[in-house]
Amino acid sequence: MGRTGLSRKELSRVEVMGRVKAHSLRLCEAAEMLGLSYRQSKRIWARYRVDGAKALQHGNCGRVSNRAYPSKFRAAVLKLVQARYEDFGPTLACEHLASDDGLAVHAETLRRWLKEAGCWQRQRRRKPYRQRREAKAHLGELVQLDGSFHHWLEERGPRGCLMHMVDDATTQAQGWFSAEESIWAAVAVLRRWIERYGVPQALYTDWKNVYVRPPNAQERMRGEPAVTQFGRMCAKLGIEIIAASSPQAKGRVERAHGTHQDRLVKKLRLAGIADYKAANAYLDAHYLADHNRRYAHAAAAAADYHRRRPTARQLDEIFWLEEERVVSEDWVVRYQNRLLQLERPSRPRIPPKSRVLVRENQAGETAIHYRDHRLVFREVKAASTELSEGRGAAPSPAPPSPKPKSCIPAPDHPWRRNRYQQMKTPTFSAAW
Repeated sequence: MGRTGLSRKELSRVEVMGRVKAHSLRLCEAAEMLGLSYRQSKRIWARYRVDGAKALQHGNCGRVSNRAYPSKFRAAVLKLVQARYEDFGPTLACEHLASDDGLAVHAETLRRWLKEAGCWQRQRRRKPYRQRREAKAHLGELVQLDGSFHHWLEERGPRGCLMHMVDDATTQAQGWFSAEESIWAAVAVLRRWIERYGVPQALYTDWKNVYVRPPNAQERMRGEPAVTQFGRMCAKLGIEIIAASSPQAKGRVERAHGTHQDRLVKKLRLAGIADYKAANAYLDAHYLADHNRRYAHAAAAAADYHRRRPTARQLDEIFWLEEERVVSEDWVVRYQNRLLQLERPSRPRIPPKSRVLVRENQAGETAIHYRDHRLVFREVKAASTELSEGRGAAPSPAPPSPKPKSCIPAPDHPWRRNRYQQMKTPTFSAAW
């Protein structure tokens, strides 16, 4: 059965067409915002005016293509190519797969599978041609995000990291001090941006594991994308993450780092600030407003491409770390060297070896979800005997068995006396 709701892409189209209907956005600007041609946006607008949001749902949603290869067949082909035809091109590999292994697949299909798995690329490479990128035309279309490590407090405090966001079209800036360039540091500055301007279309970052990471072997084999915790949060907000391959690619935020390392350091010194909590308060109250008034400029186009601001409760629900864990036989979930004992609910029933989703927010609150149900649990110690109440716990050790008695008979034992008499009495053979 197919899904009944709208996808994120379709919901984005509904939101943009709603703004067109409210006359706050022109149709040509909506086409640019959605990445469509003007003619296609006219077709979507015509469908939306007649039937509303439901008309923008794709007719084949939820259906599997009739010509799609089974997932097991695809995994078997990729495994065989990596084992026997690793240095073969897609065309030659298809020939041998059909003739030697009996697996018929089209060369272009195999080429696409290998590229998605990261197992093949063209060997001939031309020298890359780089051209200066023009700034985006709309506010919120692209926002650059980076961290700058510096001695912001000079000798008055330790080295810190300024998490910095700069709009590509207007150079509007937002900053927040943190100890490291971590997930929660990036969440802190992104949340302040969203609360002030709205949800941007895309973030331009570098290749730190906080934002993006290369896929591992299992993900390449399954054809799954590599997603970080921060990337998953951005996906829920509908924000695309674009990774820059060099510092020059995100030159606007890099040049802004130099400006802050000169002006902000001196302003913090004049204000007598000696800790980063006070420095963050100074950023919000004085520095950022003055910096944006001095350096920010108007965008080339007047339309604002930010999406509407989520509520504080919606943002609180999005910014959680999430990991899958397996329930043990005694209904214990292991997470971060902790043992979380699940209570036995009447509904839903949770079989052992089930997968649950463990979530943790910045405040350290932990929640466990199973099929959209939040479960009740309590934390137990590793050496606690409370686990023995559940099914599958290890039995208590048996008491040590008594030391076995010696089997050697005593010197005056009848067996020894009879044996001694037999040795002294001569024996005669039957022939005698």
